[in-house]
Amino acid sequence: MNTPAPVPARLDLANMLSFDLETTTADPFEARIVTSAMVSIGASGAEPVELLADPGIEIPEGATSVHGITTEYAREHGQPHDQVLAETLRRIREGWAKGQALIVYNAPYDLTVLRSLSGDFTVDGLVYDPFTIDRIRDPYRKGKRTLGDLCRHYEVQLGNAHEATSDALAAARIAWKQVRVWPDLATISGEELMELQAVGYYEKQVDFRKYLRGRGRDDSTVNTSWPVQSR
Repeated sequence: MNTPAPVPARLDLANMLSFDLETTTADPFEARIVTSAMVSIGASGAEPVELLADPGIEIPEGATSVHGITTEYAREHGQPHDQVLAETLRRIREGWAKGQALIVYNAPYDLTVLRSLSGDFTVDGLVYDPFTIDRIRDPYRKGKRTLGDLCRHYEVQLGNAHEATSDALAAARIAWKQVRVWPDLATISGEELMELQAVGYYEKQVDFRKYLRGRGRDDSTVNTSWPVQSR
């Protein structure tokens, strides 16, 4: 039986694995992978790996309009979906085993996709979510908080938005800038950093539920679990 890797003592910006998915739908419980990008960041620099999958289903036009990949292109050039999923899981687990923090923008989406597809994915290491950190540490800033918005706010390069490797690199750059703004993020323990994000995310989402209820709107789809959603 494999023993889960311990959460690193703290966030190390010189030892990270930044991760992003492009998928078939915004619903993480129904999504299938189209591209999976993992950028390993260490002493030798950034080493990106991007995998293209044939999701085995039609890619809706709405999804193609976001990431630019058509069903035909994925079928011709993509690897089998299960093979991409297995390689993604292997690389993430390998990163955690090496003490890498997994950088994921809006982790409850991407990690829920992995859990839903695999059935047995567990979080066995440190996760750092720049979106969640931004909401917790800068709660009163007005405006949207998409990846592009945060890139502009933190003055980092995005590249090709909704291209998985570009998005993964941008998330890592935002993480680096956030630690410069709030140095304690790299000095508290890994367990404390995970708790900070989980509790802060829960509180923000509960507040959002109250906001919706106060206006007579449906709040049933508002997730409160971080870093993986529960139904």
